[in-house]
Amino acid sequence: MSNFPSQHPHWTRRGFLLTAAALAAVPGLPADPAAAAAELPDFPADVALYRSAYRNWVGEITADGLWACAPSSPEQVAAVVNWAWRHGWRVRARGASHGWSPLTVTEGTPSGAPVLLVDTTPHLTGLALDSPTAVRAGTGVTMEALLTFLEEHGLGVTAAPAPGVLTLGGALAIDAHGTAVPARGERRRPGNTYGSLSNLILSLTAVVWDSRSGEYVVRTFRRDEADCAALLTHLGRSLVTEVVLRVGANTNLRCVSRTDIPAGELFAAPGSDGRTFARFLDEAGRVEAIWFAFTEHPWLKVWSVSPTRPLTSRRVTRPYNYPFSDNIPTPVAELVGRMTSEAAWYLAPVLGAAQYDAAALGLVTTLSADLWGPSKNTLLYLKPSTLRVHADGYAVLTSREQVQRVLSEFAAFYRERLAAYAARGSFPVNGSVEIRVTGLDEPGDAEVAGARPPLLSALRPRADHPEWDTAVWLDVLTLPGTPDAEAFLREIERFLLRTFDGGFALTRVEWSKGWAYTDDGVWSDPEVLGSVVPAAVGTAEWAEADAALDRLDPHRVYGNAFLDRLFGRSA
Repeated sequence: MSNFPSQHPHWTRRGFLLTAAALAAVPGLPADPAAAAAELPDFPADVALYRSAYRNWVGEITADGLWACAPSSPEQVAAVVNWAWRHGWRVRARGASHGWSPLTVTEGTPSGAPVLLVDTTPHLTGLALDSPTAVRAGTGVTMEALLTFLEEHGLGVTAAPAPGVLTLGGALAIDAHGTAVPARGERRRPGNTYGSLSNLILSLTAVVWDSRSGEYVVRTFRRDEADCAALLTHLGRSLVTEVVLRVGANTNLRCVSRTDIPAGELFAAPGSDGRTFARFLDEAGRVEAIWFAFTEHPWLKVWSVSPTRPLTSRRVTRPYNYPFSDNIPTPVAELVGRMTSEAAWYLAPVLGAAQYDAAALGLVTTLSADLWGPSKNTLLYLKPSTLRVHADGYAVLTSREQVQRVLSEFAAFYRERLAAYAARGSFPVNGSVEIRVTGLDEPGDAEVAGARPPLLSALRPRADHPEWDTAVWLDVLTLPGTPDAEAFLREIERFLLRTFDGGFALTRVEWSKGWAYTDDGVWSDPEVLGSVVPAAVGTAEWAEADAALDRLDPHRVYGNAFLDRLFGRSA
């Protein structure tokens, strides 16, 4: 790593971090009253308007000069939505913009398009206990704020996504998840689920069409209502302002990291001896592997429920305890700079080694290899200042006994294709493979009679395969603009779809990530969009969700060109 200069003329560590921060910024310029009145006549006077840019997490989807607003209540949201309906505009809810796929805004949306961003984070952030085992939360609240509030009241969740900046509404719209299944002998605790956050919803409040009044109104849906099943994971086809979530007693978690197990051993064929992924899953139930490209030893994290602090563990009182991951090390930033500014993509193996070295050394120097504390402090570990990369994403539903087989077959194919590309001088992956394992969205976890699973959740159980109780989440990460990345990820996608095709396992897409690859694009393969995705969800369930969302928004105020195409509508 010392072969690279400390200050590359085109890319410094400071410059890289500033660029990453800029991608997260969403500037809002106060509206000129005359311009606002001309372009948005009769807009609700008590809702401030401003010009804004949109940037997704990695900056692959951008739009400038859009109109945005920040309603202060659900009633103001309804007023804004009714204005949009009457004037032929579309409404897109915006939280942290921490996603990859075009579910919010599509690339190429022009400045001045009739698209109104509704920002949830300024005002829709209320938090209150609804009961000793339920929390009422505005959908603009961040996951970190929600989990902090719960912790202060002795409550928590089994698992959560790693970034604390996510808004609750955004997380629920795409069935966000963490990594957790029951360890051998472990029983689900009351108020908890091993599935997605959407499976914790007891009720939700959304702005929907009311045929009797002939306008959009604020309405609350209980978990046992049929239409609620479509709203639990709505993909941006609705606007939810508030939810009530089932929660349980908080737990202390121990998180042990290690970087000494070869991938060949961790992802060995099922039945193999040694330190396999399945063995750690049995022992602790909460496991994640981060496998840097062109390296042999993944960064393995194993969480376990631990009421008291083990002697070797460091007590942590706040989240984000891996500074070497959240703050890009200088050697990594310099390599990224050379690769992107000089098209030195052949440095991918060196970058993988640098990322591994940073993790292995960082765990030691920051005393982060063995952490213990309230669940939030080990579940949240990713800041916006981390390296921003494109990510594909899939959930492979299977039985618990087949998890090692899924991982072994995927790892063998990934290795082989990566080596084949490298042999011809192509390095399409320069990030990592991230692997997590969760349970499914069992509706009984909500503890509501008549509760149904989220219709569009990747974790919805299949009635025709009751043995499937587990999902293996597979993400491949690489820098935006990497040559041959789309073609490589298309091969990965096609492998998953044909190998885990509904026999002993089934592949579904991860809504917020990359999927439907062609050789030179993403979210664009017509077969995957038109037939593979609906079939994997379930043809009947897909149609039921589509019909319910149409009934609740018959004027298609909530949508964009991508959602129109995904659900078989003309733009």
